[in-house]
Amino acid sequence: MHLSDAYADGFGLSFEMFPPKTAAGDEALRVELARLAEYDPAFVSCTYGAGGSTRDRTLDWCRELKNDFGQNVTAHFTCVGAGTGDMAEWLAEARDAGVSNVMALRGDLPEGGPDEDPWQPAAGGLRYANELVAFLREQFPQFGIGVAGYPEKHPECPDPATDLANLKLKVDAGADAVFTQLFFTNDHFLRFRDACVTAGIDVPIIPGVMPVTDFGRIKRITAMCGSSFPKEFASALEAVKDDKAGQFEVGVDWAVKQCRELMDEGVPGMHFYVLNKAAATEQILDGMNLAPVAA
Repeated sequence: MHLSDAYADGFGLSFEMFPPKTAAGDEALRVELARLAEYDPAFVSCTYGAGGSTRDRTLDWCRELKNDFGQNVTAHFTCVGAGTGDMAEWLAEARDAGVSNVMALRGDLPEGGPDEDPWQPAAGGLRYANELVAFLREQFPQFGIGVAGYPEKHPECPDPATDLANLKLKVDAGADAVFTQLFFTNDHFLRFRDACVTAGIDVPIIPGVMPVTDFGRIKRITAMCGSSFPKEFASALEAVKDDKAGQFEVGVDWAVKQCRELMDEGVPGMHFYVLNKAAATEQILDGMNLAPVAA
């Protein structure tokens, strides 16, 4: 399934997972993926660790998603830490593993990376995501290509206009769809979508949704990615900060309301950052009346 086909006819649902670090984590994830597969996603994506730290594990999981779970697969891939020769070798292996699409990202440096001018490319490598998109389009034209978009701008970007210009470079280089960073206020997404249209970005803009089930964890994530947190939502979570079940319920209720509003706004699909857990996403999709037909 080519990425452009996911949104050509109806609503495209997708899930994002990451390779666990232990065998026990692998087994637990298989249980969660079996539950999520019941919702018939257009594809499942697998992340690629900072500096390519999970590159082999990413491909192992892509093969398993394809062969054992029958899923269309999107592999994340970054510019960091490799020349184009090594990049081409990995991408050829991904192609042969049955990967249909690539999420083309600049990527993050691994922890403890260089402090001085850290974004110098590796020897013979690439520096920016738009360069990676162009490389993919030229060398591996069969792949569908997704790129990242930032409703509240990338935290390293000086202003929204520059961030939008960078996104257009990625789309003009050949991206098929834009997947947004997580957000918790729909107005941020809707303004971003309108700005994309005005800028001439005409590929599907897919909202990224992360269910909140642990307020402490989400505060760390939002601090890293620059996403703001609504005071009303934060207050509701603070009120149940010592109650895990209460946090889960508040987070799911907020996400159901948010997703229903996005559906009413005509989004072509949703991309769920499931954090390798099924329960919250299941409840959200059920609350949106997107439960499996068999259920």
